[in-house]
Amino acid sequence: MSRYWLLKSEPGVFSIDDLQAAPNQTTSWEGVRNYQARNFLRDVMQVGDRAFFYHSNATPPGIAGIVEIVRAGYPDHTAFDPASRYYDPKSDPAQPTWFMVDVRLVQKFPRIIALDELKRTPGLENMLVIQRGMRLSVQPVTEAEWRIVLTLAGEADRPA
Repeated sequence: MSRYWLLKSEPGVFSIDDLQAAPNQTTSWEGVRNYQARNFLRDVMQVGDRAFFYHSNATPPGIAGIVEIVRAGYPDHTAFDPASRYYDPKSDPAQPTWFMVDVRLVQKFPRIIALDELKRTPGLENMLVIQRGMRLSVQPVTEAEWRIVLTLAGEADRPA
């Protein structure tokens, strides 16, 4: 059974346009340094799961499109690289602390579904991304929330 997610990225670091320009429109989702988010990447996300690509720290912040998980959780090699911005000297390759998944672009939306619009939309009141103080970069999304956001994006008839 597929699950649904929301993955946050700052467009100044990595945007949906960067993903669109990547070879095969695929990349690793690296650099997650939060234990709860890591657990989702390592233990729960599976190949075939879908995720909203969310631009955070943007004007406006919001959902930019859809990605698919194409490789399940595996050790985040950037944690072992002293030249990487995501280097963690405490992470041990024999017992990795941090994990990542690979994602492929499914669709870039014609417009950003802004956070303010999500907040005003009936049925999304409990969506994690709109909760005050929710900074988690990897968040589960319910199937109902997924379908509502697809409707906002004009994709109501698209298979989930």
